[in-house]
Amino acid sequence: MGTDTVRVGAADEAADRRREQRGWYFYDWACSVYSTSVLTVFLGPYLTSVAKNAADADGYVHPLGIPVRAGSFFAYSVSLSVIVAVLVMPLVGAAADRSGRKKPLLAAAAYTGAAATTGMFFLGGERYLLGGVLLVVANAAQSVGTMLYNSYLPQIAPPEERDAVSSRGWAFGYAAGALVLVANLVLYMGHDSFGLSESAAVRICLASAGLWWGAFTLIPLRRLRDRRSSSPAAEESTAPGFRQLAATVRDMRRHPLTLAFLLAYLIYNDGIQTVISQASIYGSEELGLGQSTLIAAVLLVQVLAVAGALALGRLARTYGAKRTILGSLVAWAVILGAGYFLPAGAPGWFFVLASGIGLVLGGSQALSRSLFSHLVPPGKEAEYFSAYEMSDRGMSWLGPLLFGITYQVTGSYRDAIISLVAFFVIGFALLARVPVRRAIGDAGNPVPERI
Repeated sequence: MGTDTVRVGAADEAADRRREQRGWYFYDWACSVYSTSVLTVFLGPYLTSVAKNAADADGYVHPLGIPVRAGSFFAYSVSLSVIVAVLVMPLVGAAADRSGRKKPLLAAAAYTGAAATTGMFFLGGERYLLGGVLLVVANAAQSVGTMLYNSYLPQIAPPEERDAVSSRGWAFGYAAGALVLVANLVLYMGHDSFGLSESAAVRICLASAGLWWGAFTLIPLRRLRDRRSSSPAAEESTAPGFRQLAATVRDMRRHPLTLAFLLAYLIYNDGIQTVISQASIYGSEELGLGQSTLIAAVLLVQVLAVAGALALGRLARTYGAKRTILGSLVAWAVILGAGYFLPAGAPGWFFVLASGIGLVLGGSQALSRSLFSHLVPPGKEAEYFSAYEMSDRGMSWLGPLLFGITYQVTGSYRDAIISLVAFFVIGFALLARVPVRRAIGDAGNPVPERI
């Protein structure tokens, strides 16, 4: 009877864990539409056009009196959003670990971002400053929310399940992005038949992403559980104000191999996120492709990314997460090199490039997240994932800054896109040097059989 009771208890625990995992997947389903429809497809070209409407005769806008080329305003706004997120995330992460109450913080971040995104409906005319402010708020809020979401992974999945669970989460996100992009494509291409101007159609697409984000966030908020950490490590995070950022970095110095992986990730993911956020600018401004072509290309990326995330997750079972990630970085460098030589006005080749991006995008991100979850000391999940998230989902700042400066100096988006190869080369070299099995043990976590 005692054995039967243990079995029933274990079965109930497994069922509860699966239910919580399914709820966790739905936050990616909720917020990934922002990354896809807003950041990747519509906002870059649209905000650039709004900035150009407000530009002077030399093509410059002057936010706070600073001369900025209109074509660089979007990239600079993305960079500024990261600076805001870098200051906020360690504070929120430490508070989440100390209190164990992640859900209220996740709700606050999600609905702040959703509200800012919905407010993009009012972006038009020459309101480039409004667009920049809403972009900064939405990006920073998404960064904070995703940090809290990611920090649940070590708590809802045992080590042997994390690659698969992380990959399914990314697949959910890309599936949602594809579904909403289909609706966006119908609305945008048929805006005349709906009695809408092109600008109105774009603004509706932007706002709908915010409404989607807010609506589907209700599912993870109902299913995820708050946990009060019993680890003394969580109680160490007591620094007030912006000193928490320095306190987090000091704590990480006690785990140098975790810090080494994070440095590699911050560099190569900076490149990934910059490609995501600037690809539509490159396609529209340098290659002369229309908005419908860009939407179709991103839709192709979303569809293939679902399969790519699951496929790379399976490869990781055979070759390990680290080797699979290294292979994906080689593919990224090759893709950017090919992108430099893409002929203008040739959508077919742009679709080929988009196919390559889709196949490596989801897997490289999902496996990086699951690998990092093994390197986090118990009780410090949200605080450490705050550092991890600094370069995630289009929140990286150095890549957009380099992209914007390169364009400002050379006037060529081709030069700007090829400059990003450096992130993948340097990231590959740094990751290859990290002994991940020893890093997991040093963090105080069990070492999986294959990693």
